[in-house]
Amino acid sequence: TTPATLERFTINFTITNLPYTSDLENLQSAKFNATRRVMNTLLDRLLKESSIGPAFQGCETTDFRYGLWPGSDRDQTRVDAVCTYSKEPWAAPLDRVGLYHQVSNKTRGITQLGPYSLDKDSLYVNG
Repeated sequence: TTPATLERFTINFTITNLPYTSDLENLQSAKFNATRRVMNTLLDRLLKESSIGPAFQGCETTDFRYGLWPGSDRDQTRVDAVCTYSKEPWAAPLDRVGLYHQVSNKTRGITQLGPYSLDKDSLYVNG
């Protein structure tokens, strides 16, 4: 049998109650590392409960970016993460739309992830 291959997808969203600071740009800063650890844990917990759960390997937050959205009057933080799952040769391709809807449901309509408030229009899942 052919072994499973590791496949990656990105997940991006904006946190509205985490003001962006330059510490979040610095990969060596305590704030970057603490926030990344929390984000990885929250994303891992969420995706382990999704349809890809059994094949899910984990997420790694790669970047925090400044995100001022139209109509918003405050700084927000954009989160970029790369997630990995084990794809069996016989398995269907990643269902981005289905995964998007599952993430939406598990974040109360893309509004809440743990202690963080999310911009409901900011979720993006890329296969």
